Amino acid sequence: MGNFHPTIRRHHNFDVERDAKKLHKACKGMGTDEKTIIEILSNRSSDQRQEIKLKYKTMYGKELEDVLKSDLSGNFEKTALALLDRPCEYDARELRKAMKGIGTNESLLIQILCTRANQQIVAIKEAYSRLFDRDLESDIKSDTSGSFRGILVCLLQGKRDEGLEINEALAGQDAKDLYEAGEGRWGTEELAFNTVLAKRNYMQLRATFKAYEILHGKDIEEVIESETSGDLKEAYLTLVQCTRDCQSYFAGKLHKAMKGAGTDEDMVIRILVTRAEIDLQTIKEKFHQMYNKSLASAIKSDTSGDFCKLLLALLH
Repeated sequence: MGNFHPTIRRHHNFDVERDAKKLHKACKGMGTDEKTIIEILSNRSSDQRQEIKLKYKTMYGKELEDVLKSDLSGNFEKTALALLDRPCEYDARELRKAMKGIGTNESLLIQILCTRANQQIVAIKEAYSRLFDRDLESDIKSDTSGSFRGILVCLLQGKRDEGLEINEALAGQDAKDLYEAGEGRWGTEELAFNTVLAKRNYMQLRATFKAYEILHGKDIEEVIESETSGDLKEAYLTLVQCTRDCQSYFAGKLHKAMKGAGTDEDMVIRILVTRAEIDLQTIKEKFHQMYNKSLASAIKSDTSGDFCKLLLALLH
């Protein structure tokens, strides 16, 4: 999938005890030292933050999350707590939030499940079970229905081929199957779409989309637009966009989150926190290419205070 660059790596001069002491001091007494909190949380890898949490508990007998919760507020607090979770735990919490209570946030389910690799899916399912004593697949099944449920359950198996090989004959066959399941019939037969989109490796899928265009003269996105609707359409399009260019997909989501009236802070937090150690540097570059402005300047004009400072620190 090319060269992807994170913005956060392991901190070289990492001293877990020193970090725990600094955070303790930052939250003690009158007023909170937000600058120190930002500096530590945004400059340590997720594994290092886990070590800090453990050390903090050992030294002070308190959970670091609880201390930050009582000292911080709003989106700054949300982001700081998100950074203290392992990425799989944070994703698990977001999925639970999407399904809890009345109504389901389908877009949130799509944004997580359609963009994660096998290993991440396995880790999310395990974290979900550990944190909530519930089964993620069962919850998804009871909260969604029809073909949309079908694609999510397919993705939850974490069985995508993650190799780089391209089988041209299979690409041609898949393109034919997709045509016969979609444009070539009355109503769409989603099973073929689910199998191909959830199981094939990304290079193979690109070859399939190309074969489709050659055979049927249409872009696969056009077909999905005309043959499906609602959540299923959004899920399929997300899978296609991530196949073509995952970083552009996230850049587009960030742009949408900060465009027009009101900012979708939750989406901005989610993308920055979960992609910082994977490909956030590449997402920044794509954002600049696509919108002719830097992601940092978009964040500066859409957020403020310590929340803004912490987001910018994650981008460095």
